[in-house]
Amino acid sequence: MNLHRRKSLRQVLQASIAAQTLQWVGWMTLLMPLAKAGNQAEEVLSDSVRTALSQAVQQSGPPDPVLPTAQAMQQFNAWRSATSRILSKWMDHPDDRQEFLNTLWYEARRAGLSLSLVLGLIEVESAFRKYAISSAGARGFMQVMSFWVRSIGDGNESALFHTQTQLRFGCVILRHMLERENGNLFFALGRYNGSRGQAAYPQAVLAAQKKWLQPVD
Repeated sequence: MNLHRRKSLRQVLQASIAAQTLQWVGWMTLLMPLAKAGNQAEEVLSDSVRTALSQAVQQSGPPDPVLPTAQAMQQFNAWRSATSRILSKWMDHPDDRQEFLNTLWYEARRAGLSLSLVLGLIEVESAFRKYAISSAGARGFMQVMSFWVRSIGDGNESALFHTQTQLRFGCVILRHMLERENGNLFFALGRYNGSRGQAAYPQAVLAAQKKWLQPVD
């Protein structure tokens, strides 16, 4: 085989590999669900706030709900059963729903947030898609922007696809937004989404929240 022919075959092979690589990237882009999160602005945090948030997102064991009494256990089981039935619209497998709801209860309670509020926010942000990515780069159930991981975490952005890590960040950040807005939920939700002062997002979350309300909330 002459040099010119070998060169031509090598070019054809390289072009074929490049085309297959582009096709693979294209399929991965199509398979990775997009979400409609806002372009949340990165905030300048004081050292004390950054330290407090960093401590708040540190892992503290498995997400087992703290249920000190039989009544508390009964309330939790009733909440999880009723919520799981609604959630089945988005999550097919009962085991997935149980793991998700156990974790959500643990993290929402830990952050002092309403269970139905967190569920409503997730419905609007990602439609309960664990691997959702928005056009702005927000990730996971609660559509956490990667700059939060760099600012108050260990910098591992892939951890935002881990259920407990994702919900931990989302709940801590929402609590931070509420404190920044002196408890004003309308502005806190807007700040979380990157649309502070605009009504559409807070109204959507609060409307979604209604279907998740339970007595234990």
